[in-house]
Amino acid sequence: MGKKSRVKTQKSGSGAMAVVSPKEMMSLIAELLQKCSSAAASAGKEWEEYLQIRGLVERIRKKQKGMSIVFEGSREDHFPDLMSWAKENGASCECFTVANFGKEGYGLRATRDIKAEELFLWIPRKMLMTVESAQNSILAPLYSQDRILQAMGNVTLALHLLCERANPASFWLPYIRSLPQEYDIPLYYQQEDVQLLLGTQAVQDVLSQYKNTARQYAYFYKLVQITTGYNLEDDRCECVALQDYKENEQIYIFYGTRSNAEFVIHNGFFFQDNAHDRVKIKLGVSKSERLYAMKAEVLARAGIPASYVFALHCNEPPISAQLLAFLRVFCMTEDELKYYLLGERAINKIFTLGNSEFPVSWENEIKLWTFLETRAALLLKTYKTTSEEDRSMLEKPDLSLHSRMAIQLRLAEKQILEKALACGRAKRLCFQKKLEEGASLPCYEESDIALLENTEADAKLPVILRKVEEGQEIQVDEDSPLLNGMKVVYGTNAEDGERDQDDDVSTDVDSALASMGSSSQREEANLSASRTEDEAKENSV
Repeated sequence: MGKKSRVKTQKSGSGAMAVVSPKEMMSLIAELLQKCSSAAASAGKEWEEYLQIRGLVERIRKKQKGMSIVFEGSREDHFPDLMSWAKENGASCECFTVANFGKEGYGLRATRDIKAEELFLWIPRKMLMTVESAQNSILAPLYSQDRILQAMGNVTLALHLLCERANPASFWLPYIRSLPQEYDIPLYYQQEDVQLLLGTQAVQDVLSQYKNTARQYAYFYKLVQITTGYNLEDDRCECVALQDYKENEQIYIFYGTRSNAEFVIHNGFFFQDNAHDRVKIKLGVSKSERLYAMKAEVLARAGIPASYVFALHCNEPPISAQLLAFLRVFCMTEDELKYYLLGERAINKIFTLGNSEFPVSWENEIKLWTFLETRAALLLKTYKTTSEEDRSMLEKPDLSLHSRMAIQLRLAEKQILEKALACGRAKRLCFQKKLEEGASLPCYEESDIALLENTEADAKLPVILRKVEEGQEIQVDEDSPLLNGMKVVYGTNAEDGERDQDDDVSTDVDSALASMGSSSQREEANLSASRTEDEAKENSV
């Protein structure tokens, strides 16, 4: 680069390096590891546990004050070196420059017009910090011996980054010097900012993230003290514009279909117009319920666990086809359950559970939407502030960035719940009217069956199921929007999917069906649903 790296070790307040007793430090680390490795705190005790863990972390942070490696100058001072380094190593930098976008922070500003689908950025593989490059670095001996490090690519990359940061001759130093000194995810929040999230549906994830990160830190601290979108053809990482950009406009990338809770927790920002925003809601059929075995069996045939964390969405409808199917089964009477379990066409009936066009009964629809309305109302009551109070707080000009994000997230959750409540009330009234008018239920034809899809367009697409030999697999296009990655298998030899119930459920159902005097041959199916939550293992920084 032609410039000597300017790296210094941060001094303590007294002007001398902080002196830390190794024995005292290891004692604190051991205490932190024990606290973070203990069983999950009981309900209502999570905040108390968080405060205890945070207290230990702050004591460790205080002991290590003055030991951090910092770079001279501001972050912005290092951007020219970053761009020069990128060009020298084959990256494309002609279409943009790094600029400050105020509240949004630093981003890429287009230096010319960019057309949608135009390839405007590529980064050669040699420039990426990856698990592979970590295996070829000073971390190699540690990586080869520790199975936890091998299984956790994100931690490997974090340690890789720390090692390269401490190396004045690191190839990646121009990139590392351009990184921020602090971040806006809840891990870096002050205690009072985290407290603003109490009562939200996201707070459990926030507290778990802090606990898990502290546990990982303590584990690898002890371990170290014991021990001394990719283009294969061009071997580079590429980025294509998702839309047209004019010169001087900020360029954005797509993070995936993340909720705002995930954005705040993992990325450190709140996306105001997030069309994928959602709130988690955990629901389950009680095993003490008299009809549990029958409900669990119907759900299993539809590929839905008897207990699961679903989501309420910000758009219409607020519930997915999977949640609609669950609620319908959850609210079924014994006679309705028999209808979906018995008969030669029972398996076909299962496929209509997630289709909004084919209600189980008007009474069932009234029950499920009443349940949703009531559940949303109860969740709203758990918040310590109202939506109006949150809006007033957001108008304060002196609100810190972290406090603002916490309140924005809290308000967004309430708005989703309020929308679900309003939708539940409207649907309940609609189906009550149909019941009072004596309206007939829509009937489906076998060629009209749509599997767990809740959109009007997809609901009209046919899925033709034919009778096959026991255990024979039906070949279906896995990319079909109807199946959503599901696979249908007939026969008693089909393996079980993810089911959250006792092993004797099938036996209980068999007994229940036998007692009904059914002489019909049962057809069984297992649907293995692919999970949509993106927990993708990241392999590059």
